[in-house]
Amino acid sequence: MSEYERSRTMPAQPEQVFDQAADVGRLDAWMPDALHVRAEEPPAVTVHEDATGEDTSALLRAERDQMRIEWGTREQGGYTGWLQVAGIGSGASEVTVHLSFFEDSHDPGERAACEALDSSLRRLEEQVRIRVDNAAG
Repeated sequence: MSEYERSRTMPAQPEQVFDQAADVGRLDAWMPDALHVRAEEPPAVTVHEDATGEDTSALLRAERDQMRIEWGTREQGGYTGWLQVAGIGSGASEVTVHLSFFEDSHDPGERAACEALDSSLRRLEEQVRIRVDNAAG
């Protein structure tokens, strides 16, 4: 089993960050470019991976009272992940995202996984900034 985790500070209240991250219709705006999530009957989603052209059945649960999103594959159990938002004061939040790969065939390797997590967190911060700026203006 391989596990990867990254964190990033974002200039917004935890609720604003969580709402942006948990919006299934906007996941493509911040998740890795090669992944696309299509909502089905909650908590079911389908994840399409461009690299393989495959669709995978998955689950996605967002718990606003805990500021936490959890996901994972349904049938084969190849990976799981979570995203946690925590307020750190002064109107800022820390977002931590964690991935666990249970099969080597799903593990992209440390470098690729960490680059994808860092990129996703950067993109989420951009989306949060846009949302906060639009709400303020």
